[in-house]
Amino acid sequence: MESNYLILGATGSIGYAFTKTLLENKTPATILVRNKEKAKKLFGDNSLLEIVEGDAMDLGKLKEVASGKQFIFHGINYPYDKWEANMDLVTGYVIVAASHNNSTIIFPGNIYEFGNVKEITEDTVPNPTTKKGKIRLKLFNMLKSAADEGKCKVIFMRLPDFFGPNVVNGLIMRIFGNAIKNKPINWLIKSDIPHQFVYTPDAARLMYQLCLKNNRPDFILYNYGGFILPSVNALAEEIAKQTGGSSKVQNLPKYIMNIMGLFMPVMKEMKENYYLFENSVNLNDDKIRAAFPEFKQTSMEKAVSDTLEWFGENV
Repeated sequence: MESNYLILGATGSIGYAFTKTLLENKTPATILVRNKEKAKKLFGDNSLLEIVEGDAMDLGKLKEVASGKQFIFHGINYPYDKWEANMDLVTGYVIVAASHNNSTIIFPGNIYEFGNVKEITEDTVPNPTTKKGKIRLKLFNMLKSAADEGKCKVIFMRLPDFFGPNVVNGLIMRIFGNAIKNKPINWLIKSDIPHQFVYTPDAARLMYQLCLKNNRPDFILYNYGGFILPSVNALAEEIAKQTGGSSKVQNLPKYIMNIMGLFMPVMKEMKENYYLFENSVNLNDDKIRAAFPEFKQTSMEKAVSDTLEWFGENV
């Protein structure tokens, strides 16, 4: 069967979850990856999956692989210190590739373009207070303009922090990676305030449902906020209940992070995001829950269990 879906960033967190969702729904998928062996290890042998080796920064290759695809999942996300030089460039290339077929770009966004606000709805006006926030707003505007100009269609879904199988960024590794090694969980600054997390397979299921929806406008925007936990301490307690390990959370203070930033470029970039770990920012998702009333979010217990299982087998 011919694939109508191209996934970029399939070996990353959200891209992995979206690819798995397609395969679980018996939907053929094509992934463009820089490391074919890594992709084979993650997904195994599946007749529905076409793995193409290449780089999305190679516009010729991207256009070739995207030819005939109705949907392009843009899950590419560079390390923080590489955002400025790469994120707008690769997004521009994705728009060019999509414009040849008037394809739909599926883009997982975040909350950086709003700064320190208590609640974000789809109507909240962006007001970036950081460099990364300005970059994310630029990407949003690029995609919105491309849809408005008829070059492509866009499904834009904003997400908060997330966890799940194959989410191995520094933040989540210090939670689940530590837990399976029976080490205390590490968190940034404050672990005793409410914090929002999405379980990546839930976000992927919703994005897939949006792809199947008939009569979509050229540009649609939804928030999906997942769980609002009373604290990261509460997450640690759930993990400890399942692993039998410690529920202790070690908070990394700002002065230590500042010192680490002198030697680690990615940690240096975290400084402007401290506000997200000192305050609770709520991504309101009433709109998408009303649009899909039949959607059942995975329970926190199962989300934690499945994530621990994946980390235990792969990390």
